[in-house]
Amino acid sequence: MVLNDNSQVRDVYDAVADPTRRKLLQILADVDELPLHEITVHFDMGRTAVSKHLSILKDADLVVARKVGRETRYRLNANPLKEIRDWVSFYEGFWKERIDKLKLLLEEE
Repeated sequence: MVLNDNSQVRDVYDAVADPTRRKLLQILADVDELPLHEITVHFDMGRTAVSKHLSILKDADLVVARKVGRETRYRLNANPLKEIRDWVSFYEGFWKERIDKLKLLLEEE
């Protein structure tokens, strides 16, 4: 979890819950960094809406912004996604174990 300037807690799960923000992360994963106007062309919404989504991702430390002259460039910071990976991997093991037990039961019959 990350505290933003308004002292609100923004966790990584909240940040990636929205499909638009997941698409933003995917776009940024394929490049070093992009300015807002190059990101916006991938969406059916205006720059302000995309900027709000980027702000939420920044609050969760998933996106880093860098000023270059008058424009802001954005890049992915994938480190916080490890929390999700770890959480999901626990349940992958859980389900694998259950499926293995089911296979054994079916083989016994």
